[in-house]
Amino acid sequence: MARNRVKLAYIANDAARKASYNKRKKGLLKKVNELSTLCGVDACAVIYSSTCNSQPEAWPSTAAAYRMLSDFKTLPAAEQSNRAMTQESLIKQQIAKAEEGLKKVHEENRRMELTQIMFQILDGRGLNTVKKEDLIDLSMLIEQNLKGIDIRLQMLNESYVL
Repeated sequence: MARNRVKLAYIANDAARKASYNKRKKGLLKKVNELSTLCGVDACAVIYSSTCNSQPEAWPSTAAAYRMLSDFKTLPAAEQSNRAMTQESLIKQQIAKAEEGLKKVHEENRRMELTQIMFQILDGRGLNTVKKEDLIDLSMLIEQNLKGIDIRLQMLNESYVL
């Protein structure tokens, strides 16, 4: 059974907020442990809560977290930011990906539209309503379809001969 989606908002009730904090902290630490174990990477988590403790909690230990952070800081700046992304670059990447997908959808819609026009012409409807640029694109589509048919016929003839 699926759980209900959690509304992400500040929990006003102190007891409910602390309970939620403890459950989510436990889940987060479990995920960090799994990531470290399954992928064989060094991982640490530092959790600071102004309401529960005055000291931040570190997993697996405070000393291990300090060691990992100092190891990270000793790396050259180029390696530290090797795969780091700013919010702006991430959004630009997502926009470019979405635009590429949109372009593919437009091309597929255009191909389907031209195929529909081709079948309407084959049904006997005239060419008088078809625009000039559509005719040029339609001729290219028909040529592609004919090439595909020729290739298929050659494959069938070769398999028939054998």
